[in-house]
This record gives sequence, structure tokens and C-alpha cells, in this order.
Amino acid sequence: MKHKIGKREIRHKRVRVKIFGTAHCPRLSVFRSNKHIFLQLIDDEKQKTILSASDTEVQLKKKMSKSDRAHETGRLLAEKAKSKKIKSAVFDRGGFKYHGRVRRVAEGARDGGLRF
Repeated sequence: MKHKIGKREIRHKRVRVKIFGTAHCPRLSVFRSNKHIFLQLIDDEKQKTILSASDTEVQLKKKMSKSDRAHETGRLLAEKAKSKKIKSAVFDRGGFKYHGRVRRVAEGARDGGLRF
């Protein structure tokens, strides 16, 4: 398991060299655990988290799959960003491959009105 986590950390460092968030265009950081997904909008200039969202905040009306919860979490983050007048962001996949739940987060955020 250490090998798998270490490889993700190496991929994350490689991605982070190219990505930088500002106050007007923050970095959308994704962390995916086995059960949950956590999102943050980060201003790298001030090194502050502007806002965050997780799938535990999503109202579960019925039993949803993890990828559906990820989509709704992305949409929730986009709505919170609208309230703070943030229209665009830079997507940081956190070293995870861009498929499955990570892709669904991006789709949900785009559906909510956030541009990448």
C-alpha cells in the first residue's frame, strides 16, 4: 500500500509544479479516500483555503453511488464559489487519474457554472 500512495504523491508533485491558484482563479484541489471525496478552492498566493466542500455535506435523499455523490459535491462547490463571485478555477486532480470520481467532480463543477 505504501508503494501505491508513494506513486500518487509523486504524480501530485509533478502536477503541482504546473498549477498555481490565485484569488481570482483559485486551485480546485481534490482528495479522494475510499469512502469520501473532499474539495477545496485554494489561493496559493496567500496560502489560504477560500472554501471547501465534501460529500458529507450533500443531502442524501436516497442511496447514491460514490460517483453520483462526487458529482453533487462538485456542483455544491460551484454554487458556493458563485456566492463568493468566483467564476473560474484551475483543476488539481491531486495525483489521482482523471477518471471515475475525479472526473465526475469536474463534470459537476462545470454543471454548477465553474470554468476550468
